[in-house]
Amino acid sequence: MGDVEARTPKNERAVATRDAILLAAERLFAEQGIAAVSNRQVSEAAGQGNNAAVGYHFGTKTDLVRAIVAKHSAAIDQGRAELVRLHRGSSEVRSWVSCMVLPVTDHLAALGSPTWYARFGAQVSTDPELRAVLLDEATTSQSLRIAINQLAVCTPELSDGTRAARNSMARILVSQGCAEFERYLAQADSNADATWDRCGKDLVDAIVGMWTAPVSP
Repeated sequence: MGDVEARTPKNERAVATRDAILLAAERLFAEQGIAAVSNRQVSEAAGQGNNAAVGYHFGTKTDLVRAIVAKHSAAIDQGRAELVRLHRGSSEVRSWVSCMVLPVTDHLAALGSPTWYARFGAQVSTDPELRAVLLDEATTSQSLRIAINQLAVCTPELSDGTRAARNSMARILVSQGCAEFERYLAQADSNADATWDRCGKDLVDAIVGMWTAPVSP
């Protein structure tokens, strides 16, 4: 009976409205920044006559941002879990860097074109208050924790401080690198040969180089 009730026209409309709001908010936040976009603008862009639709379905802007992140994080984490299983037992830095990077670029590729999530993520990561939403998602990802821990095993020569700094720099490089590539793909004159697969490989190469670089005295 519960399943039948879950698919009532009213509930289906509610789900469609939520999806429309999430997509509209993701696009507007990506293109204009988080602070510059109001809940009313999101409601209008989502085709909702009720300007309070965002608040009704999600609550605060922070709640809306968290919902967007959660929608994408589930797919990214699933892909990462598969890579972690594939590389289990590896002592190569590249294996664990790939686990951190490729699930993100693979997910963006799977979304089709155009996408906005990479630029949205970059906007959130630079917001002093909202960046905690991204960090919260990261700390709950078991597969990401495994990849980070295995990187530590692969780099015993690095101090904890150096390792933490390089991990932070790698996170920024993935976020901003994907955002810049997504922005490039959105241009009318972008190269048809530019792919998320190539972007992912380039990011892995760069981050492996960073992790394996000697430490200055």
